[in-house]
Amino acid sequence: MFVGCKDTVKSANGDLETRKPIPTTDTISKTDIAKTPRLKTIIPLDSLRDTTFVRLADYSDGFAFDLRYATQNNFLKEQVYDCAECYTRVKTVKALLAANADFHKNGVKIKFFDCYRPNSVQYKMWKIVPNPQYVANPVKGSIHNKGGAVDITLVSLTGEELDMGTDFDFFGKRAYHDNYDLPKQVLDNRKLLKETMEKHGFWSTRTEWWHYNLQGASNDPIANFNWECND
Repeated sequence: MFVGCKDTVKSANGDLETRKPIPTTDTISKTDIAKTPRLKTIIPLDSLRDTTFVRLADYSDGFAFDLRYATQNNFLKEQVYDCAECYTRVKTVKALLAANADFHKNGVKIKFFDCYRPNSVQYKMWKIVPNPQYVANPVKGSIHNKGGAVDITLVSLTGEELDMGTDFDFFGKRAYHDNYDLPKQVLDNRKLLKETMEKHGFWSTRTEWWHYNLQGASNDPIANFNWECND
């Protein structure tokens, strides 16, 4: 199930064969909803199950976002999201909030390129680039489809990106974690990102400096809910 800034809970479990959301009758009482200073009705994380999907921006304004698949500025060269939103499971949000608090101590914060990805979008991506080297087969699914993966970088608290040696979704050895033939500043920036994320329960992908999976997230089911876009 997922929640955003509304007081209802909707199904988030996609049927991999039909790729349709499973209906649910679960609801959350208004007594379980707390109002934030931004005048939205936000359900506290501690009141939700760890597997519930939530909109990350509802729980912190300390992140930055550049959600590339809602644009044409990505390796697909096509927009595959209707609009830019970052949803993920509660347990992933809790780990990201803790990691970002540590990053803030170093004068930086997390910037997101991608978060939860509906399985239907995985099918779109596979149709454009049907190569498992670049896109996970949608039948098996990606950890992005399970709400446990994020693609990120670091920016200063005023928004300037740290130099990581390549852009997001650069597919080549220069993006590898074990490529040390890079300027010291790039290696230091990657080290800060990797060590902090690992401290908070994430593990990295050797060939992509930007990709992090929450430990155990691969065991979660594939989801296929699509968030609503605000006009």
